Amino acid sequence: MSTLLLSDLHLPPQPSALRDSFIAFLDGPARSASVVYILGDLFEYWIGDDVGLDVYAAEIAGLASLTASGVPVRVQRGNRDFLLGPTFERASGARLLADPSVVDIDGERWLLTHGDAFCTDDVGYQKWRRFSRNRAVQAIFARLPRRWRERIAGGVRGSSREAKTGKSAQIMDVNDAAVARGLHKAQTLHLIHGHTHRPAEHKVASGGIAGERIVLADWRDDRREYLEINGGVRRRINLV
Repeated sequence: MSTLLLSDLHLPPQPSALRDSFIAFLDGPARSASVVYILGDLFEYWIGDDVGLDVYAAEIAGLASLTASGVPVRVQRGNRDFLLGPTFERASGARLLADPSVVDIDGERWLLTHGDAFCTDDVGYQKWRRFSRNRAVQAIFARLPRRWRERIAGGVRGSSREAKTGKSAQIMDVNDAAVARGLHKAQTLHLIHGHTHRPAEHKVASGGIAGERIVLADWRDDRREYLEINGGVRRRINLV
Protein backbone atom coordinates (compact mmCIF):
# COMPACT_ATOMS: atom_id res chain seq x y z
CA MET A 1 0.00 0.00 0.00
CA SER A 2 1.16 3.50 -0.79
CA THR A 3 2.09 6.50 1.32
CA LEU A 4 0.64 9.74 -0.04
CA LEU A 5 2.04 13.17 0.75
CA LEU A 6 0.84 16.64 -0.20
CA SER A 7 1.14 20.21 1.02
CA ASP A 8 0.34 23.83 0.25
CA LEU A 9 -3.15 23.32 -1.13
CA HIS A 10 -4.15 26.74 0.23
CA LEU A 11 -7.82 25.85 -0.03
CA PRO A 12 -9.77 29.14 -0.17
CA PRO A 13 -12.81 29.86 2.01
CA GLN A 14 -15.05 30.27 -1.04
CA PRO A 15 -16.11 27.46 -3.41
CA SER A 16 -13.36 26.56 -5.87
CA ALA A 17 -12.00 23.83 -8.13
CA LEU A 18 -9.15 23.33 -5.64
CA ARG A 19 -11.61 22.39 -2.93
CA ASP A 20 -13.47 20.08 -5.29
CA SER A 21 -10.21 18.33 -6.19
CA PHE A 22 -9.31 17.80 -2.56
CA ILE A 23 -12.68 16.19 -1.85
CA ALA A 24 -12.16 13.99 -4.92
CA PHE A 25 -8.71 13.05 -3.63
CA LEU A 26 -10.16 12.04 -0.24
CA ASP A 27 -12.88 9.98 -1.93
CA GLY A 28 -10.53 8.49 -4.52
CA PRO A 29 -6.75 7.87 -4.34
CA ALA A 30 -6.55 8.37 -0.58
CA ARG A 31 -8.91 5.45 0.05
CA SER A 32 -6.28 2.90 -0.98
CA ALA A 33 -3.38 4.54 0.91
CA SER A 34 -1.69 3.16 3.98
CA VAL A 35 -1.34 6.69 5.35
CA VAL A 36 -1.81 10.26 4.13
CA TYR A 37 0.50 13.08 5.21
CA ILE A 38 -0.49 16.71 4.70
CA LEU A 39 2.58 18.86 5.39
CA GLY A 40 1.04 22.22 6.12
CA ASP A 41 -1.03 24.97 4.52
CA LEU A 42 -3.96 22.73 3.70
CA PHE A 43 -6.10 25.84 4.16
CA GLU A 44 -5.52 29.38 2.94
CA TYR A 45 -6.10 30.50 6.48
CA TRP A 46 -7.36 29.00 9.72
CA ILE A 47 -8.25 31.57 12.35
CA GLY A 48 -9.45 29.05 14.91
CA ASP A 49 -11.26 25.73 15.08
CA ASP A 50 -14.53 27.49 15.89
CA VAL A 51 -14.50 29.29 12.53
CA GLY A 52 -12.58 26.80 10.39
CA LEU A 53 -14.91 23.88 11.06
CA ASP A 54 -17.76 25.99 9.69
CA VAL A 55 -15.94 27.46 6.69
CA TYR A 56 -14.42 24.13 5.65
CA ALA A 57 -17.25 21.82 6.67
CA ALA A 58 -17.08 19.77 3.45
CA GLU A 59 -13.36 19.11 3.83
CA ILE A 60 -13.74 18.17 7.49
CA ALA A 61 -16.52 15.73 6.56
CA GLY A 62 -14.32 14.26 3.82
CA LEU A 63 -11.42 13.78 6.21
CA ALA A 64 -13.74 12.23 8.81
CA SER A 65 -15.08 9.77 6.24
CA LEU A 66 -11.57 8.80 5.15
CA THR A 67 -10.23 8.29 8.67
CA ALA A 68 -13.37 6.37 9.65
CA SER A 69 -12.64 3.99 6.77
CA GLY A 70 -9.34 3.12 8.44
CA VAL A 71 -6.87 5.35 6.57
CA PRO A 72 -4.70 7.37 9.00
CA VAL A 73 -4.28 11.05 8.15
CA ARG A 74 -1.50 13.11 9.70
CA VAL A 75 -1.53 16.89 9.35
CA GLN A 76 1.28 19.34 10.07
CA ARG A 77 0.55 22.98 10.71
CA GLY A 78 1.80 25.41 8.08
CA ASN A 79 2.35 29.15 8.13
CA ARG A 80 -1.28 29.74 7.07
CA ASP A 81 -3.04 27.19 9.29
CA PHE A 82 -0.85 27.03 12.40
CA LEU A 83 -3.94 27.52 14.60
CA LEU A 84 -5.29 24.04 13.82
CA GLY A 85 -6.25 22.58 17.18
CA PRO A 86 -7.77 19.66 19.07
CA THR A 87 -11.33 20.39 17.94
CA PHE A 88 -10.15 20.00 14.35
CA GLU A 89 -8.63 16.65 15.29
CA ARG A 90 -11.81 15.38 16.91
CA ALA A 91 -14.05 16.53 14.05
CA SER A 92 -11.86 15.26 11.20
CA GLY A 93 -10.30 12.16 12.73
CA ALA A 94 -6.94 13.43 11.46
CA ARG A 95 -4.07 13.76 13.91
CA LEU A 96 -1.79 16.76 14.14
CA LEU A 97 1.82 15.80 13.50
CA ALA A 98 4.66 17.67 15.20
CA ASP A 99 6.85 19.73 12.89
CA PRO A 100 9.39 18.33 12.23
CA SER A 101 8.74 14.61 12.64
CA VAL A 102 10.60 11.48 11.59
CA VAL A 103 8.43 8.71 10.14
CA ASP A 104 9.07 5.34 8.54
CA ILE A 105 8.20 5.08 4.85
CA ASP A 106 8.99 1.79 3.14
CA GLY A 107 11.62 0.98 5.74
CA GLU A 108 13.45 4.32 5.50
CA ARG A 109 13.50 7.17 8.00
CA TRP A 110 12.07 10.35 6.49
CA LEU A 111 12.11 13.79 8.08
CA LEU A 112 8.79 15.51 7.36
CA THR A 113 8.31 19.25 7.84
CA HIS A 114 6.33 22.12 6.38
CA GLY A 115 9.67 23.69 5.54
CA ASP A 116 9.35 27.30 6.67
CA ALA A 117 11.60 26.77 9.70
CA PHE A 118 14.46 26.02 7.30
CA CYS A 119 14.07 29.38 5.49
CA THR A 120 16.50 30.97 7.92
CA ASP A 121 17.79 33.61 5.47
CA ASP A 122 14.38 35.30 5.64
CA VAL A 123 15.02 37.01 8.98
CA GLY A 124 11.82 39.05 8.92
CA TYR A 125 9.67 35.99 8.39
CA GLN A 126 11.42 34.05 11.15
CA LYS A 127 10.67 36.86 13.60
CA TRP A 128 6.99 36.74 12.59
CA ARG A 129 7.01 32.95 12.89
CA ARG A 130 8.28 33.09 16.48
CA PHE A 131 5.75 35.78 17.38
CA SER A 132 2.78 34.00 15.81
CA ARG A 133 3.65 30.67 17.47
CA ASN A 134 3.69 32.28 20.93
CA ARG A 135 0.94 30.64 22.98
CA ALA A 136 0.03 33.84 24.78
CA VAL A 137 -0.39 35.68 21.46
CA GLN A 138 -2.51 32.84 20.10
CA ALA A 139 -4.71 32.83 23.22
CA ILE A 140 -5.38 36.55 22.86
CA PHE A 141 -6.13 36.18 19.15
CA ALA A 142 -8.56 33.32 19.81
CA ARG A 143 -10.63 35.55 22.10
CA LEU A 144 -11.17 38.20 19.43
CA PRO A 145 -14.48 38.36 17.53
CA ARG A 146 -14.55 36.43 14.27
CA ARG A 147 -14.75 39.60 12.17
CA TRP A 148 -11.62 40.99 13.79
CA ARG A 149 -9.71 37.75 13.29
CA GLU A 150 -10.71 37.62 9.61
CA ARG A 151 -9.59 41.21 9.15
CA ILE A 152 -6.25 40.55 10.82
CA ALA A 153 -5.70 37.40 8.75
CA GLY A 154 -6.47 39.32 5.57
CA GLY A 155 -4.02 42.03 6.55
CA VAL A 156 -1.29 39.52 7.29
CA ARG A 157 -1.76 37.82 3.91
CA GLY A 158 -1.60 41.18 2.15
CA SER A 159 1.55 42.17 4.01
CA SER A 160 3.09 38.81 3.19
CA ARG A 161 2.45 39.28 -0.54
CA GLU A 162 3.99 42.75 -0.46
CA ALA A 163 7.02 41.55 1.46
CA LYS A 164 7.68 38.78 -1.05
CA THR A 165 7.93 41.27 -3.93
CA GLY A 166 10.99 42.82 -2.32
CA LYS A 167 12.80 39.60 -1.48
CA SER A 168 15.06 37.49 -3.64
CA ALA A 169 14.14 33.93 -4.48
CA GLN A 170 17.18 32.69 -2.58
CA ILE A 171 16.12 34.40 0.65
CA MET A 172 12.71 32.75 0.53
CA ASP A 173 14.11 29.28 -0.13
CA VAL A 174 15.44 26.85 2.47
CA ASN A 175 18.97 27.34 3.77
CA ASP A 176 21.27 24.43 2.93
CA ALA A 177 23.06 24.59 6.28
CA ALA A 178 19.75 24.60 8.15
CA VAL A 179 18.65 21.54 6.17
CA ALA A 180 21.92 19.75 6.96
CA ARG A 181 21.52 20.53 10.67
CA GLY A 182 17.94 19.27 10.61
CA LEU A 183 18.92 16.01 8.94
CA HIS A 184 21.82 15.50 11.31
CA LYS A 185 19.62 16.09 14.36
CA ALA A 186 16.99 13.68 13.02
CA GLN A 187 19.68 11.12 12.12
CA THR A 188 18.36 10.62 8.62
CA LEU A 189 19.33 11.51 5.08
CA HIS A 190 15.83 11.86 3.66
CA LEU A 191 13.70 15.01 3.84
CA ILE A 192 10.28 15.92 2.43
CA HIS A 193 8.82 19.41 2.79
CA GLY A 194 6.61 22.01 1.17
CA HIS A 195 6.25 25.76 1.74
CA THR A 196 8.62 27.06 -0.94
CA HIS A 197 6.29 26.26 -3.89
CA ARG A 198 9.29 24.93 -5.82
CA PRO A 199 8.62 21.23 -6.46
CA ALA A 200 11.86 19.42 -7.17
CA GLU A 201 14.28 16.76 -5.97
CA HIS A 202 17.64 17.83 -4.57
CA LYS A 203 20.81 16.13 -3.46
CA VAL A 204 21.94 17.28 -0.02
CA ALA A 205 24.84 16.51 2.29
CA SER A 206 24.73 15.87 6.01
CA GLY A 207 27.91 15.02 7.88
CA GLY A 208 29.67 14.50 4.58
CA ILE A 209 27.15 11.86 3.50
CA ALA A 210 24.88 12.33 0.48
CA GLY A 211 21.16 12.59 1.13
CA GLU A 212 18.04 13.85 -0.61
CA ARG A 213 15.43 16.57 -0.27
CA ILE A 214 12.03 16.31 -1.95
CA VAL A 215 9.93 19.46 -2.27
CA LEU A 216 6.20 18.94 -2.64
CA ALA A 217 4.19 20.99 -5.13
CA ASP A 218 1.77 23.74 -4.20
CA TRP A 219 -1.69 23.48 -5.72
CA ARG A 220 -2.69 25.74 -8.60
CA ASP A 221 -5.40 25.82 -11.26
CA ASP A 222 -3.25 23.69 -13.56
CA ARG A 223 -1.46 21.58 -10.93
CA ARG A 224 -3.00 19.65 -8.04
CA GLU A 225 -0.29 17.21 -7.24
CA TYR A 226 0.49 14.66 -4.57
CA LEU A 227 3.49 12.41 -4.06
CA GLU A 228 3.03 8.66 -3.92
CA ILE A 229 5.71 6.38 -2.43
CA ASN A 230 5.08 2.69 -2.90
CA GLY A 231 7.70 -0.03 -2.65
CA GLY A 232 10.47 2.52 -3.02
CA VAL A 233 8.95 3.91 -6.23
CA ARG A 234 8.03 7.60 -6.13
CA ARG A 235 5.51 9.23 -8.41
CA ARG A 236 4.17 12.76 -8.61
CA ILE A 237 0.52 12.47 -9.59
CA ASN A 238 -1.49 15.42 -10.89
CA LEU A 239 -5.23 15.34 -10.27
CA VAL A 240 -5.93 17.81 -13.08
